[in-house]
Amino acid sequence: MKQLWQKRQEVAKLIRLDKQYGTLLLLFPTLWSLFVASEGRPSLKHLAVFVLGSFMMRSAGCVMNDMADRKFDARVERTKDRPLAKNALTLMEALVVLFFLLLSSLFLVLLLNPLTFLLSFAALFTALFYPFAKRFTYLPQIILGVAFSWGVVMAWTAVRNELAWTPFLILLANLFWATGYDTVYALMDRDDDLRIGVKSTAVLFGAQSWMAVSFFYLLVIFFLTLAGKQLGMNLIYYLSLAGAALLFFGQTIQLRRLPERPALFALFRSHVWVGLIILVGITLNYHLKR
Repeated sequence: MKQLWQKRQEVAKLIRLDKQYGTLLLLFPTLWSLFVASEGRPSLKHLAVFVLGSFMMRSAGCVMNDMADRKFDARVERTKDRPLAKNALTLMEALVVLFFLLLSSLFLVLLLNPLTFLLSFAALFTALFYPFAKRFTYLPQIILGVAFSWGVVMAWTAVRNELAWTPFLILLANLFWATGYDTVYALMDRDDDLRIGVKSTAVLFGAQSWMAVSFFYLLVIFFLTLAGKQLGMNLIYYLSLAGAALLFFGQTIQLRRLPERPALFALFRSHVWVGLIILVGITLNYHLKR
């Protein structure tokens, strides 16, 4: 542990401490579900568990990804300076960090009901599976979408203690959202991935990625509209979906022009605003009609 403390800056890089947009992309759909299940008034306990849990599990996902991809990362321009790729941390040190993160997550999920506790194992399995998916399928972004969506179901069951159609509609929306924005992310590494044999939706769709991404975005709005109709949401919710749809449309136009890596990264990070806009729409839906 003393050695890890001395390497705390590398540990911070390993869990992407300075790049929390990944945590926010995991957190926002979880909060959509939590606020819907709680009709706009989630408990402080649930808020604390899911905010901290999103940080812990996203950090754990980064560690698992870097452990699995350390040899690939050393050959990719964007990732060659990651701590495991350049041997600034050992595999055993990364395992210790991962153990701490998973143990902390276990403590958090033990504060929830038994159904939610059981669902957490499915979330862990998909998170463990994702880093290896890019070795045998051109659709690893779908696996990431599933991994990033289990929080939606867990947030619902934590409040309602039962399964229902609504969280699965939100799950499908988030699955296609994550597939869309991670395709944008994968476009940054497309040339390197083609060279070293890593598969992704960006490799699969190539120059037509903008069409695939626009289709994924269309499905996001479709499933969130279905969820809204099932819940009887009011106009403010649909206005937030319209705002998200406008951002999606703007992204599609830019993607068609095949932007360079910095512009692609900016497009990826801008999805945090999509998550926030929809969360605001859900929150106002419940508070304005009281």
